[in-house]
Amino acid sequence: MKKVLTTPIKDADLESLRAGDVVYLDGHIVTCRDVGHRRLIELGRELPVDLKGLAIFHAGPIVAKDGDAWKMISIGPTTSMRMERFEKDFIERTGVKLIVGKGGMGPDTAEACARHKAVHAVFPGGCAVLAAEEVEEIERVEWEDLGMPEALWVSRVKGFGPLIISIDTLGNNLFETNKARFNAKKLPVIEDINRQVRFIK
Repeated sequence: MKKVLTTPIKDADLESLRAGDVVYLDGHIVTCRDVGHRRLIELGRELPVDLKGLAIFHAGPIVAKDGDAWKMISIGPTTSMRMERFEKDFIERTGVKLIVGKGGMGPDTAEACARHKAVHAVFPGGCAVLAAEEVEEIERVEWEDLGMPEALWVSRVKGFGPLIISIDTLGNNLFETNKARFNAKKLPVIEDINRQVRFIK
């Protein structure tokens, strides 16, 4: 059965999710990447959007004017690990429940997800136009002075995904688990290859 999260997201909505599960999002998602994180954490500026129970997207979208409104053209994920040094404090201070980006995140984010009942999810790379099609409306933009990629674009979405849970509310980290599995299998394979090519000088 298709799992859909709807904002505002509650703790109970996330507790049954496990790393590797696939979900979709209905409701509101706010783009927030490097400078937005830095303004809150390093500069102490309060965000102009209340993120409690909402979702953020590590993304730098391409938008276009559509009369008096905005239209989402493309919204692909950016590398989440760039926000690792901020995300623990960001989760604690904002009450955000779903963080979406590209690639995994580290132990500080995993700890914060476990402590504050939040999750990190991966939006597949290369699907920026698909993601834009899942944006029903850009409701507003904040911190537009940062420029298009870094501004906070507040969007209403429907069926936004697929989103692969990479860190769950228990702190399980899909990328770290897969890395450990890979490393466990890697050495015997390398040894086998070395035996077969040892004649090469």
